[in-house]
Amino acid sequence: MRLYVQRGDITSITVDAVINAASSRMRGGGGVDGAIHRAGGPAILRDCIARHPHGLRTGAAGWTTGGALPARWVIHVVGPNRNAGQDDPELLASCYRNALAVADELGARTLASPLVSAGIYGWPLDDAARIAVTTVGSTESAVTDVTFVAFGADAHRALDRALAELNA
Repeated sequence: MRLYVQRGDITSITVDAVINAASSRMRGGGGVDGAIHRAGGPAILRDCIARHPHGLRTGAAGWTTGGALPARWVIHVVGPNRNAGQDDPELLASCYRNALAVADELGARTLASPLVSAGIYGWPLDDAARIAVTTVGSTESAVTDVTFVAFGADAHRALDRALAELNA
């Protein structure tokens, strides 16, 4: 599997599936979750309600249509909220492992992923980036390419450092 880091807008990237850092209710929200729902349109929310009427638990992954996004699917993961005491790195790693498992079920080979839990959920950027890159890089999957997409410069630098450590 090839791993890449890019700075930009995850909603504009052409891949098979975009990973979304969703809330447990699966009804859209702020940050990347809100951006994906806005860019993908109401079809994503309708599919969230139909496929995940009770939401998802922390660490879990589920999929919906990509709606108007260039991606065919959105793979929603619920990251741990460190600010609420969910500070087990294994919970964060399980988001990425479960997202790859869902991608395999769908036949998705190219993914774009944000840095899950690194925004309002309070994970330090370097920890979140290391967990993301290490987990994805060590998980068996038929996915061929994963692009970690950073919205800001600090997240981009953290992802670059994590990828450099993985490749060292």
